[in-house]
Amino acid sequence: MAIRQLTEQQVREWTLEQKDRWWLENVWRGDMPQLTLRSALFGMVIGGILSLTNLYVGAKTGWTLGVGITSVILAFAFFKLAVALRLGKEFTVLENNCMQSIATAAGYMTAPMISSLAAYMMITGRVLPMPLIYAWLFLVGVLGVLFAFPLKKRFINEEQHPFPEGKAAGVVMDALHSGDAKDGVFKALILTVAGASAALLKVMQSEPIMSKMRIPFHIPEFLDGWLYRFWPVKFGGIELRELTVRPDTDFVMMAAGGLMGIRTGVSLMAGAVINYLILAPWMIHRGDITGSAVDGVVHYGFSRITLWALWGGVAIMTTASLCAFFARPRIILDAFKALRRKKNPGHGDVLKEIELPLWLSFVGVPIVGALLVWLSHVYFGVGVLMGVIAIPLVFVFILIAAHSTALTSITPTGALGKLTQLTFGALAPGNITTNVMTAAITGEAASNASNLLMDIKPGYMLGAKPRQQAIGHVLGILAGALVAVPVFYFVFLRGNPAGLTSEQYPMPAAIMWKAVAEVLTTGLENLSMSARWTALAGALLGIGLELVRIRTRGKFWLSGVGIGLAFVIPFNTCFAMFLGSFIFWASGRVLKNPARLPYRVMVRNLEPVCAGVIAGGAITGILIIVLETFVFA
Repeated sequence: MAIRQLTEQQVREWTLEQKDRWWLENVWRGDMPQLTLRSALFGMVIGGILSLTNLYVGAKTGWTLGVGITSVILAFAFFKLAVALRLGKEFTVLENNCMQSIATAAGYMTAPMISSLAAYMMITGRVLPMPLIYAWLFLVGVLGVLFAFPLKKRFINEEQHPFPEGKAAGVVMDALHSGDAKDGVFKALILTVAGASAALLKVMQSEPIMSKMRIPFHIPEFLDGWLYRFWPVKFGGIELRELTVRPDTDFVMMAAGGLMGIRTGVSLMAGAVINYLILAPWMIHRGDITGSAVDGVVHYGFSRITLWALWGGVAIMTTASLCAFFARPRIILDAFKALRRKKNPGHGDVLKEIELPLWLSFVGVPIVGALLVWLSHVYFGVGVLMGVIAIPLVFVFILIAAHSTALTSITPTGALGKLTQLTFGALAPGNITTNVMTAAITGEAASNASNLLMDIKPGYMLGAKPRQQAIGHVLGILAGALVAVPVFYFVFLRGNPAGLTSEQYPMPAAIMWKAVAEVLTTGLENLSMSARWTALAGALLGIGLELVRIRTRGKFWLSGVGIGLAFVIPFNTCFAMFLGSFIFWASGRVLKNPARLPYRVMVRNLEPVCAGVIAGGAITGILIIVLETFVFA
C-alpha cells in the first residue's frame, strides 16, 4: 500500500503532538514482528559483508555510503526463495526494516578505520591491536545512539526531514512487501544485474588483471590521460588535473549521486566550481596553497588544496546547520523538559511507550563517555580533562551532522572532526595525538548518531518501534566490526601504517586528519590569513543560504551543506555525483511511459539500480586490491 505521510502544509502548521497522534493512529503497526532472531542474524551477516563496500569507498573518497537498500532487497529475495522452498515463512516489512537498521549500522561503523584511527597510526607509526579497535568502535557507536534519541523528535517527528537514503529504503520496503511478488523479484533482478555489471566494469578498470588475462583493453580511471599527451590543459597557468578537475569513470560515485538527487548534485557542483576553479587557483598564485616539486614539476592535488579549503567548507556547513537548529529550538527544549513532567493520562508524550526512554540517554551518556575518556587516556595518551571536554562537544556536532544527513544522506564526519581539531589545537597545542583522538570521539559519535536517525526514518514511515531499531543499531556495530576490522588489517594496513596510502586508494580522510593535526599542534597562527577570511565568508554564506531556505520553505535549490561538502571532496568526485544525479533527473523528465522497460528501470527503480552499482563496484574493488597485491603483483 502507499505510504501515508503528512502534506507539506501539515508539516508546517501542525504541532508536534498533532503529528505524533496522527502517526500513532494512521501509521503505527502495533506488535507486528520486528526485531526477531532471523532479522537480527540476517542483518548481521549481510551488514558484515556490505561493510566492505564502505572500506572501499572510504579508501577512495574519505567518506562512506549506506547499504540499507541493498540489504532490503537481498533479504526480500532470500526469504521469498525460502518460502518457495518451504524452508520458512514470509519476512514481514518491519522485520526487513529492522534488518536494514542492523546492516546499515554495520556498513557505517567502518568510518574511523579510514579516518581518525588510520591517521593516529600514520602519525605514531604504531599498529593498534585489534581488541582495542573493537572496544573503541563499540563505545563510540553506543555513545552516538544515546545522543541521537533526544534529537529524533525534532528531525523526524516534527520537521519530517527526508533523510534521502532512509526514505528510499522505506519506499523500497513498502513496494516489496505490499506489491506482488513479481515486482519484488524484478527489483532483485535489477539490483543483481546492476551489481554484476559494476563488478565487471571494476575488473576492466584493473590494468594488472586485464594484462594477466591477456586482454589488451582496460577502462582508465580518468578519461583525460590521452589529452595530456598532446596538450596540457591549463586554467590560470595550472593544469586542471592538479586542481582535481578531470572526468573519471567512478560509476560508484555516479550511483551515489543518483541517490542524492538533483538539488544536492547542483549544490555540490556549485561548491566545486567555486572552490577548485576560483579560490584554489587564486590561492596558489598567492602562495597560500603550496605544492610539492617532483622532477622540476610542481604538483598540488586534492590533499594540498583541501588543507586550505576545508576551513571555508566546514564553516559553511557549521553555520548552515546551527542556523537551522536555532531557528526552531523548541523541540529540543521540550524533549528535555519531558523528564520533569508528571505522569498524567491524556497529557505529555503520546509515544512514550514506543520511543526509547529519554532517561536512558541521561544515564548512559555519562557512563559510556567516562569509559571512552578512560580508554583515550590509557591507550592513546589523551589527558583526562581533554577527554571530558570532548564529550559535551559531541552533542553540538550531532546537531550539525544530523542536519547534513537529513538533507543529503552524507554525514561530514571528517569535516566536523576538523572543528574539534581546531578547538583542541588551541586547548592543547603541541599534543598531536590529543588533537586526533578527541576529534575522533566527537566526529565518529556524531556519525553514528546521524546514521541511526537515517535508519529510524524508514521505520517511522512504516510504523515501527524506534527502540527496537536502536538495539539493532548496536548489533550492527558489532557485526561490522567483526568483519571489517580484520579485512582492514589484512588488505590496507598489512602491519605498516606508513603504507596505508597509495595513488589508487589515497585514504584522503586519514591524510586530512593527519595534516590538520600537524598544522594545529603548534597553534592557530599556522592558519593563513586567507584561510581565516574564507572561513568567515563561509560562515556568513552558510547563514545566508539557510535563511533563504527557511524563507522559501525549502524551495530554494542551493544548500549550504551541499556547497560546503564540495570543499572537502575532490572536484572529479563532485562532478561524478552531479552527473549521476543529472542522469536520473533527466530520465525522470524524458521517460514518460510507465509500461516501458527504460522507465521501469531508471525512474521507478532508481534505488535498486544505484544500490546495485555501489555494492557490486565497491565489493569487487576490495577483491581487486587483494588480487593485485597478492596474486597479480
